Amino acid sequence: MVAWPAPRTTVRSHPPTPFTTRLKRAALAFDAWLNSFLFQGGRGLAQAWDSYSEKAKCLRFRGASRVVLDLTSEATTLGLVGGVVMLALALPAFRETEDDWLKTQDLAVTFLDRYGQEAGRRGLHLDDSYKLEDFPDYLVKAALATEDRRFYEHWGIDPIGTFRALMVNAKGGGVVQGGSSITQQLAKNLFLTNERSLERKIKEAFLALWLEFHLTKDEILKLYLDRAYMGGGAHGAVAAAEYYFGKPAKDLTLAEAAMLAGLFKAPTKYAPHVNLPAARARANEVLRNMVEAGFLTEGQIQIARRNPATPVNRSRETTPDFYLDWAFEQVKQLATAKKLGSDRVLIVKTPLDTNLQQHAEQTLENMLRQHGRQYKAGQGAIVVLDSDGAVRAIVGGRDYGQSQFNRATGALRQPGSSFKPFVYAAAMTVNPKLRPNSNVVDQPICLGNWCPQNYGRSFSGSMSLTSAIARSINSIPVRMSLEIGKSNAKAGRAVIMDTAKRMGLSHPLTDSSSLPIGAAEVTVIDMAASYAVFANGGKRADPYAAWEVRNSSGEVIYRRDQAVQPKQVLETRVVNDMNFMLNKVVEEGTGKRAALDGIKTAGKTGTTNAYRDAWFVGYTGNLAAAVWYGNDDHSTMNDMTGGTLPAMTWKEVMTVAHQNLEIRPLPGVDAAAPTVAAKPGSPAEQQATAQAYLAGTLSRRSFDVLGDIGNLFKSAERPAAAAREAEAARNQAAARPAASAARQVAMP
Repeated sequence: MVAWPAPRTTVRSHPPTPFTTRLKRAALAFDAWLNSFLFQGGRGLAQAWDSYSEKAKCLRFRGASRVVLDLTSEATTLGLVGGVVMLALALPAFRETEDDWLKTQDLAVTFLDRYGQEAGRRGLHLDDSYKLEDFPDYLVKAALATEDRRFYEHWGIDPIGTFRALMVNAKGGGVVQGGSSITQQLAKNLFLTNERSLERKIKEAFLALWLEFHLTKDEILKLYLDRAYMGGGAHGAVAAAEYYFGKPAKDLTLAEAAMLAGLFKAPTKYAPHVNLPAARARANEVLRNMVEAGFLTEGQIQIARRNPATPVNRSRETTPDFYLDWAFEQVKQLATAKKLGSDRVLIVKTPLDTNLQQHAEQTLENMLRQHGRQYKAGQGAIVVLDSDGAVRAIVGGRDYGQSQFNRATGALRQPGSSFKPFVYAAAMTVNPKLRPNSNVVDQPICLGNWCPQNYGRSFSGSMSLTSAIARSINSIPVRMSLEIGKSNAKAGRAVIMDTAKRMGLSHPLTDSSSLPIGAAEVTVIDMAASYAVFANGGKRADPYAAWEVRNSSGEVIYRRDQAVQPKQVLETRVVNDMNFMLNKVVEEGTGKRAALDGIKTAGKTGTTNAYRDAWFVGYTGNLAAAVWYGNDDHSTMNDMTGGTLPAMTWKEVMTVAHQNLEIRPLPGVDAAAPTVAAKPGSPAEQQATAQAYLAGTLSRRSFDVLGDIGNLFKSAERPAAAAREAEAARNQAAARPAASAARQVAMP
């Protein structure tokens, strides 16, 4: 058998596929998948949209329904935005509350004056045994009818009641009815001050809501009846019943309850021991309110009208209310800082000089009564304190009964030229070569578009630094701000603001080109405390009211001299030079009407644009004081400058303040041996004045005075000399009638 060979198979090899070909195939595959996905997805979305549209047809609104829906949507959006804004506004208010907020307010403080005599009381110790049910029903209804008829219906803020009050006030042409609810009033009493500002009203509203959330209506009403100031130093209806009628609150008659309820609006104005006819007229209004509110009938109130309440026989008592309000805030701050322990019943000895306080109050009222209409001035404020910050007197306005807002501690006003000593002190600190006899030039200067002018609308050329501050030249402090900052006015103003803050201006200052001439805002008490730094040799003098605090057992739990050590904030050299110059302001410059007879005095006048504020702030080696005049609405006065009524008031108050004091020398001005101030014009005073003059530091004074004389000779040939002499003559002529007026208003 023959084997045939197998057929030959030829195998052909193909070359490998290029990478680019594979990439193209992959791209085509992805493109096909993407197209398919988009097509299928689009079809699915179209089907879903058609389905949604079919179902949404039933939700379509037209006509009035569409308008309602749109408005609701807009309201929801605006509500959410408004909620965020309201939360931002609420946070500062809620910071006023603490875990022990009620305990912090639960203070019973008896204040003693500097001689140990009781000056008044503030706060109260809550007596839980006296329940709301223990108050007479008509006393509670009288308070509700007068202050908040819808108290049990609203949620802390009563828009209906507020609108009603606005309508009544519009018809009456003034403030006839208040718009704040009882909860809002309680919030103010517990957490806030009497400051008239939008910020305070916003906080008050949020705190009212906070109280409504944390307390029941009865608890709020009970706190209100316990906390409200009722005049005469009495806080709460229980204390007021004892003070005015000598009986427990539960035994009050309808007429007496109506008289007490009338005190909530203006406790001092309607206090029966101060003005019984006004108190009875106010009680009649309360009775009428009770009838209008439906709490009583006309027949039920007739007996009370025929037999009006008669308070116990008390002589008219005046209390330093502005001072005590501020002192109570000081004590609460100490309690909050845990410096007074846990005892809530305290006795506080203060530096208050009761006689000086009454004299200052009477002086302010007399000045406004005699000159207020002429100058178109309606308000004023005074603070007197020792050179270490111990406050002797505070007058926060002309009538505490009309307004409890303390303009001495709470009002922010522009100081005008009385701010300039901070600029001079800062400049002399930065440049040790700057001395009272240093030569400066009064000439035009501009910062951007702002070009300050002097009071007389003219410039006087070369003069000494002492003459510049004595004549209150405006261009010099502005030029100093440039020199302090090495030609950078903003940097210079930063140094000035830091100096003012270290000296005692506690409120943040607004940086502006006009800051060096007093465009910032300050308080009266801060200005007095800052000038006290000059009086005491350069140490900070924070205002304080608590010399010593004792607890209910009589143990001393706080002493000011042990708790606080004064801090040096100005160099002695700067203090001495500033005192020398500010003394010239009083002796030779714009503050002549403030000069005290026989006592070295220093200070500075201040007047703001459009005569909205007028100041005199001054000091001796013993005391510092600030006087301010103006209007609450910031309206313009009639050409009142700091050298007129403020300086006259300052002298009147400080003359009495220095009687029987051991006069201390004013650093840099004299080194007189301690003497006792005698009555003005007496031989003893003339002898003391001569001794103080002869005991002065002759070498220093000679140097500075000779420097001034040299500068005067240098400028004697300038053409402006004649104009300055003419202006000085006019000022002297103008001062004569003013001096006569000062003698007319002087107290005996």
